[in-house]
Formats: sequence, structure tokens, C-alpha cells
Amino acid sequence: MADTNPDRPKRKISPLVFLPPLIFLGFAVMAYFGLQRGDTRELPSTFIGQPAPPLPEQTLEGFPSVTDADLRTGEVTVVNFWASWCPPCRAEHPRLLELQDEGVRIVGVNFKDKVGAASGYLTEEKSPFIGVPFDPQGRAAINWGVTGPPETFIVDGDGTVLHKHVGPLAGTMYTREFLPKLHEALGR
Repeated sequence: MADTNPDRPKRKISPLVFLPPLIFLGFAVMAYFGLQRGDTRELPSTFIGQPAPPLPEQTLEGFPSVTDADLRTGEVTVVNFWASWCPPCRAEHPRLLELQDEGVRIVGVNFKDKVGAASGYLTEEKSPFIGVPFDPQGRAAINWGVTGPPETFIVDGDGTVLHKHVGPLAGTMYTREFLPKLHEALGR
């Protein structure tokens, strides 16, 4: 039945009634587009195919120095950002020693570390590096696009970045992604 009482005030619908469905619709749209992004585990690097950024000029005391020219010697070089306080860096250390034993040139950029802790670690565990640039404030790491250690780059003999590996050189990511890229770069 229709309301025929003219004295009864008409009810107004509050605009807030529409707010929950609009919020839900907004989240649903965001979720839909978020699912269309592709592989979220891969962090693309803008440096792939580009010249390697500069290495830090400072060297970890007691270890060999390297310069940017050492990345353009005609030999493939692995550049590893690491720190003594980083458990994943410690976990990958045996792999770096294995690569060194296979003749791979590795530059170890020490990242946001203390001199004594870093040099003590490399003295105790043996250094796999041809040189150890020291980046105490992490400025060079920013230039390389490093988000946190360990991160490892494969650099061609002309200084071009070929591959970026985020995380420790261990497990299936190491064997399925990093090693094939390294062997390809080395021509093995």
C-alpha cells in the first residue's frame, strides 16, 4: 500500500549508505589489476644491458682494491653485495668459494658493515673476492639498485650488466637461474 499520509515526513537516504559498497568495489578492482601483474617474485633491473655503475672507491682495509676498470678487462666478473651481519650472505659464502675455485672473478662489495666485523669474517672464512670495495653508507648500492644484501650481478668483460640475482646464491634459484646465466656469460 502506498503511504497516503501527507503529514508524514519523507525519509532521506543518507549518502553514507553507498560508501561500503563503493569501498568494496574499489578493493575488488585493485585486486583484479594486482593479479594481472605477472611474476611478482622477479625484480626487474634497469641495469640489464647497461654499463655497470661505479664501484665504491674505498676498499676494505687489508684486502685488494678494485676499480671500475677491473670490470672492463675482457673477463666476466661477478659483483656480490654482502655484509658480515647478513645471515643469507653467510649462507651463500660456500657457493662463492666454489665459484672462485672454478676460476670465476668475484668482486665483493661490503655493504653497510663495520670494518672489523667484515675483515674478521673474510679472514676466518676465507675471501673469495679479487677485491673488496667498502660501501659503509650504502651509496654505491643505491646506484646499483641494491635493495638489501645479498644481491649479485653478472658483468660482461666490457662492463655491461648481464644479470641481477636477488637473494643468496643457494637453492633452486641459484641452480636454475643464476648458474645458467653465469655459464652462458662465461661461454661454458
